[in-house]
Amino acid sequence: MSFFKMREPRRFDHKYIFVDERKEKLDKIVENAKRDLGMLPHEEGSYRDRLSGAFTNDNSHLARRNEYGERISSRVAVGALFVCVLIMYFLLKDVFVF
Repeated sequence: MSFFKMREPRRFDHKYIFVDERKEKLDKIVENAKRDLGMLPHEEGSYRDRLSGAFTNDNSHLARRNEYGERISSRVAVGALFVCVLIMYFLLKDVFVF
């Protein structure tokens, strides 16, 4: 048993085996064309369209991420700051002789 390191549970990653994405795209294109021609009644959207993004508004951290986009990580920011300090050091070392 470890007191300090907590194990992280495995993430759920379900991949469909018998799904033909190309066929689904073609069926969606045909269905949209039939709706445009008036052969099918207009629907509000499929269940996937209705469910996509339905839960992100309830979670404040997900809503903020969608609103502001991905933020820069702290490691990248510290690295960029370190590179800027090094550049300034090499530029100013000839001006101010220590």
